[in-house]
Amino acid sequence: MAFEGILTPVMTPYNAQGEIDFDAYSEILEAQIAAKVHAIIVAGSTGEYYVQTQKERFEIAEHARKVVGNRLPLIVGTGAIRTEDSIEYAKHAREIGADAILITTPPYAMPTEEENAQHTLAIDKAAGLPAMLYNYPARMGVQMGEKYFRHVSASKNIVGIKESTGSTDSIHLLALKFPNIALSCGWDDQAIEFFAWGARSWVCGPANFIAPEAIALYEACVLENDFAKGRAIMGALMPLMELLETNFKFVPKIKYGCELIGLPAGIARKPLGELNEEEKALFKQVVTDLQANVAKVLADKQAA
Repeated sequence: MAFEGILTPVMTPYNAQGEIDFDAYSEILEAQIAAKVHAIIVAGSTGEYYVQTQKERFEIAEHARKVVGNRLPLIVGTGAIRTEDSIEYAKHAREIGADAILITTPPYAMPTEEENAQHTLAIDKAAGLPAMLYNYPARMGVQMGEKYFRHVSASKNIVGIKESTGSTDSIHLLALKFPNIALSCGWDDQAIEFFAWGARSWVCGPANFIAPEAIALYEACVLENDFAKGRAIMGALMPLMELLETNFKFVPKIKYGCELIGLPAGIARKPLGELNEEEKALFKQVVTDLQANVAKVLADKQAA
């Protein structure tokens, strides 16, 4: 598959007992479909895969495939410390009919680029599906670099990358030397820079609750090639992007954003906590302003 548009890494709702709330999960998936995002990702960082059992991850992927059906592509994360575990997630993704997989560097292990490439290729072989890499050294400890990309380019299945270093150097490396691996924005406040360098997709955690605004940026930059409009939309998005990366609490913020639009988010699993009342008030105001400002940009452009 080609990675195109807004790809939402959906968050996972839990009930008061801390169990996965599958009814709420269905509602969240339906909301994404109704918002017209372009693909669903499960078992990503925003989905809290790292605090879920293997059984839960299998159930989440199966439930998402059942609810989404063929209405949207489904991408399943394979992240784990042990290569053997990632292989099991990859095999399961293939068994349930996932459209693609997401492959990360194993956290904590600190593999060399060659070791990391062998890890990736083993997972790829197990799934036999289109694969999006996930380069997130802040969480994983090491970065996917040029040696790594040379090794994994041997596989025709490695067709995309969620680039989450926060470094424009990595964007340039991939765009100029590895055009076979399609760029996808994985650093939210750099979305317009990614689009300027040819990315055609954005793995967008905030799309859990601001999907229309994220889609508007994608359409302006990628479909319309109107970067003046894109800059105006991105300017309206920036206060939220900055707030999401301030003082940690990314997942609790995404969940509170979902609450603001009436979705049953629940709370994050420990060790993460909730936003306090001051944080909630600030977050709500930023989201309210963002929605109004993006709407104004779109209205002004339409009137012009």
